[in-house]
Amino acid sequence: MPRGRYSLHDPHDHTPLAEEHFHCAPGPSGWRYVSQLTTPAGDHSGSVDLALDELGRPIRLELHAGGWQVRGAALDGVTWVRTDPTGAHATEGNVRAHAFTGTSPAFLIATTRLLRLTPSAAATRVRLVALTDPVLAPRTVDQSWALVNRETHATDNGPLTVDEYQVTALDTGEQHAVHITGDVVLAAPGIELEDLESPPSTFV
Repeated sequence: MPRGRYSLHDPHDHTPLAEEHFHCAPGPSGWRYVSQLTTPAGDHSGSVDLALDELGRPIRLELHAGGWQVRGAALDGVTWVRTDPTGAHATEGNVRAHAFTGTSPAFLIATTRLLRLTPSAAATRVRLVALTDPVLAPRTVDQSWALVNRETHATDNGPLTVDEYQVTALDTGEQHAVHITGDVVLAAPGIELEDLESPPSTFV
């Protein structure tokens, strides 16, 4: 069960945004990721709880940020309920999309589990509902993912396979790279892996 800490920063000006303390593991039904977020000053700022089924679909998502809460799952596309900080108002949403995304590294792992790309495969288009900080506002985005490189590195714990993905935002054409090993993000825009207490899980 990998445990560790990511630092999250603005991908454009590198302003520190948060630290995300996480643990994750494959299970009998798929994969689960749980994390707590703190501000650069050390105050609690949110949490992530994401569970996927064996096909990589989100069977349960619970996000907290800035007093806002979103609960969602794959149902007729993806369906969610967003609750305001007072708890007085809840709005439901549903979009014909494949999964959710957001600032947490969990969503990058989830997308790769859903797509199951191979190095020789063509780029694959995916529609996601992005839940954007600081108020978890939902926005539908279309992306293209391609697995452009796979390298194996020798480590003290055995060989480590690192996948490099090229992600393209289809509305702007902007591209960026995401480096992942198992169920841990090594590097991505706005994300740095600062600490890892145990090796990444290996997916079959």
